[in-house]
Parts: sequence; C-alpha cells; structure tokens
Amino acid sequence: MIETKKKIKLRNGNQMIAEGAIYAGCKFFAGYPITPASGIYKGMIDMLPQVGGLAIPSPDEISAIAYCVGASMRGFKSMTATSGPGWSLMIETVQYALITETPIVIAVVQRLGPATGGATQGAQGDILFTQFITSGGYTIPVLYPTNPKECFELTVKAFNWSEKLRTPVVLLSDKEIGMTTETVDYTGLENLVIENRSTINPEDLKSKNWKMYDFESLGDIPLFAPVGGKIKVTATGSAHNKEGELKKNDPETISVLKHLEEKIQAHRDELIEYKFYEEKGAETLIISFGITGRTSLEVLRRLRNSNKKVSVLILHSLFPIPEKLLKNVSEKYKKVIIAEENLNGQYRLLIKHLFDGKEVIGVNKIGSMITPQEIMEKI
Repeated sequence: MIETKKKIKLRNGNQMIAEGAIYAGCKFFAGYPITPASGIYKGMIDMLPQVGGLAIPSPDEISAIAYCVGASMRGFKSMTATSGPGWSLMIETVQYALITETPIVIAVVQRLGPATGGATQGAQGDILFTQFITSGGYTIPVLYPTNPKECFELTVKAFNWSEKLRTPVVLLSDKEIGMTTETVDYTGLENLVIENRSTINPEDLKSKNWKMYDFESLGDIPLFAPVGGKIKVTATGSAHNKEGELKKNDPETISVLKHLEEKIQAHRDELIEYKFYEEKGAETLIISFGITGRTSLEVLRRLRNSNKKVSVLILHSLFPIPEKLLKNVSEKYKKVIIAEENLNGQYRLLIKHLFDGKEVIGVNKIGSMITPQEIMEKI
C-alpha cells in the first residue's frame, strides 16, 4: 500500500467494490467463490466483520442470494457477488427480490461464456443476460464501472438506487476491471452521499394502516418495514395485492405488478450515469463501457491531433437504457461506433434504432480484449 497526501493506494476493482459496499453501509454479505469475482468475496469476508457486519460463505450461489434477501428483509443492506455460472443459479431468487421489493446489490464480474466458459478469460457477454432474466420483462437497473475508483463510486450508487427504489440492482464489471491492480486516488470518495430505504415508524399513527406494497401512483416507492419488527409483514413471491395477500388477476394485484416496472421508469432520468469526452470537429462518436471504454479513450488520445478525431461516450448506467442521452449526444455525429467485447454486439442490438439516419458500426470480439487499432480501423 502506498500512502501519500493524495491517498494513493494500489487496488483492483474487486477490492474497491468491497470497500464501496462497506462505505455504503452494507451489513451483510454471502457468497460462493468464483473467478473472477472471488476478490469481492475475500474483501467482504476480511473487512465486513471489522465494521460490525456479517459476511458468510455459502454452500452455493442459490443459498448466497437467498441469505442476502433474508437479511435485507430484516432491514440490513446486503450484497452478493458472482460471475456467469453463479448468476445463472441466482436468477429465480433475483425475481423473488424484485416482486417482494427487497433491496439487494448483486455484483456480476463477467468472464467468457457460455456455461463454465473461460474462468480467467475476460468478456462483456452478459449484457443481455443481466437484464432479460425476469418473467414479465421487468427492468433491473445495471451499473458498469470502467476502473477501480469508479467501482467504489458505482457500488455506493448501486446501494443508493437499490435502497431508494426497493429493487435489486446489478453492478456489472468484467475480469479486467475486477482483477487488474492499479493506483487509485481516494480523494473525494469520503464525500459520497449515502441513501437509505424509507421506512414506516411503528409509533406513527399511520402505521396501523400501513401495507407492505402500498402506493398511490404506480411510480411511488412503498415504505419498508422489516420482517421480525413491531409491524406484521407479509411477503410472497406470488402475485399479491398491496397487503401482500396472494392474489392472481384482480385489479389491485395487476396494479402492483405494473407498479414494479413503473417505479423504475418514473425515475429513469435520475438513473443515468456517464462520462462524455467531446472532441471539437469530430464526426464519429464511440460508445462503450467497462474495459472497452478505456480502449476507446486510448483511441481518442491517439487521434486527437489527426484529421480523424472522435468523441467518446462512456456509459456507466446500461439499464434503464438512457435513450434521451444517447439521442442528444449522438445528434451531431455522422457515424456511431459501438465497441463491446462480445460475439454479436449485444448492447448495439438494443440501441441502434436510436441513431436513425446515421452509420452505425459495431466492433466486437471474443477471446481477447478489443485493441485501439481494431476500433481505429472502423473510423
């Protein structure tokens, strides 16, 4: 560790996710070791007990996320971490967290798939896999850092979103971001804002009329009460009304199901995170994220003094898709290049319709990182 006045330290992305979780107030972690996410597991096992939290190994990923959902229902901020094969096992319980409006953060560090794939080979092939996992097509917010410092910052943001919206949030990264050790300047991290879920006070006269899933408009966030507290809580993974009673297709139950999506859409403009590097005179815009976002910035640097200047948009929030941002930023460019380390341009498939009239090009690859030269050849 290097100590300076600027608080420079050597850290990788996984370590910074663990530190960010603790800063955000996480008090419970459960996980099953899996490359390339094991650094988060180790970090939480080492550090969380020191701040009064509990970190436990679990027999498998199904148990890990179930433990976390239970802890969150009890009122504790909770997180688990995994990679593709483990994420596959968690999907049923992620949906349980979604329908029971239980805050939880899941860190998914991508590696080459499908199935066991390549445990130590990086990839960005879980873009669709992290988003389209729910029966019913509900939106799960997804954040994606490009370096270790952003891993800390966006972990805090992931907890804030999860708590504020009472919903699961995925913190997506990749093997290169998670396992590469770099210098990190901690300046400013101590000032990040922490948000907590809104709860009902048992002493409040309104508490006797409180309902676990109550709202007036579909975009409202219900007040939370912990399981085992002074107020009776009914939670079920089945369709239910505002009181949590198992129902199927009555109007109130249908409104609860619509509310699960609408509460995300009502706040979608607040859920936009990005960095835009604009070059005057550029006619090409590169859109990317994660480790490939950093490659795109290298392209910008190499072409800065040439006649092929580019601007770069790094997306830190992939879902909900920031459609207004993408349309506004791309408006003055003739060509849009979308670079991502997967087989067929997963994110490009979702956003290319936003660039009507422009030339849209994908740069895709599996088995190794995309190089600056491979992007420059498309300009």
